[in-house]
Amino acid sequence: MIRKFKLNKDIYSNTLDFLRKRFVEVCGLILISIFAVFSYSLINYSPKNGTLIYKIDEKGTGSLFDIYSNISADFFLQSFGLISFLIALSVFSWGVSLILNKKINKFLSKLFYTIVYVVLGCLFIYVTNNNSFWLIDNGNSGFIGEKSYLLLQRFEPIIESNLSKVFLCFFTLTFFVLASNINLKYIFSKIFKKKKNVEEKDVPFDDNDEKDFKEIEAKQQSFLFKNDTEITNIKKNIFDIPSIKLLEKKQPSKNSNSKNPSTDFIEKILLDFGIKGKIKKVSNGPVVSLYEFEPAAGIKVSKIINLSEDIARNTSSLSARVAIIPGKNTVGIEIPNEKRDGVVLSEILESENFFKSDIKLPIALGKSISGYPIIADLTSMPHLLIAGTTGSGKSVCINTIISSLLFKHNPDICKFILIDPKMLELSSYEGIPHLLTPVITDAKKATAALSWTVREMENRYKLMSSVGVRNIDSYNQKHKIKMPYIIVVVDEMSDLMLISGKEIESYVQKLSAMARAAGIHIIMATQRPSVDVITGTIKANFPTRVSFQVSSKIDSKTILGEQGAEQLLGKGDMLFMSSANKIFRIHGPYISENEIEKVTSFLRAQGNPDYIEEITLEKGNAFNETNINESDDNLYQAAIQIVKTEKKASTSFLQRKLQIGYNRAARMIDQMEESGIVSKANHTGKREVL
Repeated sequence: MIRKFKLNKDIYSNTLDFLRKRFVEVCGLILISIFAVFSYSLINYSPKNGTLIYKIDEKGTGSLFDIYSNISADFFLQSFGLISFLIALSVFSWGVSLILNKKINKFLSKLFYTIVYVVLGCLFIYVTNNNSFWLIDNGNSGFIGEKSYLLLQRFEPIIESNLSKVFLCFFTLTFFVLASNINLKYIFSKIFKKKKNVEEKDVPFDDNDEKDFKEIEAKQQSFLFKNDTEITNIKKNIFDIPSIKLLEKKQPSKNSNSKNPSTDFIEKILLDFGIKGKIKKVSNGPVVSLYEFEPAAGIKVSKIINLSEDIARNTSSLSARVAIIPGKNTVGIEIPNEKRDGVVLSEILESENFFKSDIKLPIALGKSISGYPIIADLTSMPHLLIAGTTGSGKSVCINTIISSLLFKHNPDICKFILIDPKMLELSSYEGIPHLLTPVITDAKKATAALSWTVREMENRYKLMSSVGVRNIDSYNQKHKIKMPYIIVVVDEMSDLMLISGKEIESYVQKLSAMARAAGIHIIMATQRPSVDVITGTIKANFPTRVSFQVSSKIDSKTILGEQGAEQLLGKGDMLFMSSANKIFRIHGPYISENEIEKVTSFLRAQGNPDYIEEITLEKGNAFNETNINESDDNLYQAAIQIVKTEKKASTSFLQRKLQIGYNRAARMIDQMEESGIVSKANHTGKREVL
């Protein structure tokens, strides 16, 4: 029923928007028609066809249309003189603006500019040449020009000077341009651009320079770039970031924290259990209120923490969490509000911190207990581990993280590998240009994808080492061909660990320990944070973790190293542990399926993803396919002959000799190794021809 209501609401909204646009277009056509009739009237003006001043000649041959159009032309010519022609052009420009842009930008300003240029223009004509054309009774300047001159008659010597005439003409034309939506900047840019292109044709270009350029470019290719489309993909850099307007705005808050327990009441509860102290501060957040309690001397903090369930019972709350506040001498007592105040993604993305240039991969985590938006940088984490039971907000958190990055970066800067064994949560992102491969739902393909990511990491390190840089940021600063960040998102880790636990663990260990400098980051989520899923190796390499509501204290200790996550309220309520082992309570934002669909539809409309097939190919299948395809490939046979003749085998060597990309050359070398033509690479990366 709710879905049907939303659908009807969308249809109603789209219909109104369609009708509004058509109405505006009709208004534009009416203005253009008025321009045509008005221009005809001015050009064919004759006093014989009837005016406001002269009597109509009964023997006049004009039609009824000519008579009335002549009367309207007479009114404008008598009032504004020859400036009436500029007024006609302004009306035409407004009509065109309505049809093309569906609106007139700053209409009141345009109206003001029109009044100014009409007065200045009439005055300019009066002081320049006011001899009457077409028997205009008030002269070429019209009634307005004459009256303007009379008002300024005391300044007659100044007005009639040549310098004043130049200024009057200049400002008349300036305000006419401002009033008529004429984009001079666009016109001049087209003229100068055309001139620049003509000049560039005369620049000589040597064939040797082109060959050198191709060799340098081939050396700089990462495994990520496909060999057949290197240049075309690089040139497709025009991409619009989604607007925050696609997301729903937050509804006005109806939450009142007046019914929350008072400080005296909390102090009395603690005193009943023999805990003396004073509440120093109360912070009211969207979901919970934080009471900062300073215990008396000699009271152990552990004693207060163990009273969390008793505090919840005495305050009639679902749960209560007690924890030490880092950097303060107080203990935090978190009591749920009677009514929750929802947090939506749009209000987090609208904060100033989200678009700061020093935050490379911003993710919107939510709001703090005090209600401040929390933006984290994935590059500084550099990986994220998420745990929580079903319905706790874990999947919504993944969606908000992905959406945050989509609102910040285009596909040239940020790429995704999405692994979704549950086949439910990440299917909405299928087909967006940021994907390196279709959303992976098969566990074996997920293993192959992680294996490919490890190889990509190693290739990136080799590439960065060859150009003398230490990380992806330094590389991108030096090269035109940018190396994009790769975000690997695994929605359910436990399903993968059941099928190939040791292999998955080894890949994750390598990536989490080494991939940061290569610009590869992992976001893993699981609803079962047990020790067989989140092993000690994985925990050691994932210092930044997020825990939503879990079922037991043991699970909380597994993910965070301490209890407390079992007392969370669900629906986005989380504990965030930073790499400094500090734990903060955050309320995650909500993003609906409808909002995700709007964002992904906007992205799909701008282009198709450029998939890399090798990502999901298992090692055996990949080589078998290579055998079938390349055994009959003339280029592969030529590569074998070159290697045997030159007694030299390397990827860069084949690139130079065959003028091919990195991907293809690397596959050929791997195939030669499988066929026994070349040896495995030694510790320096060199191979021998067998």
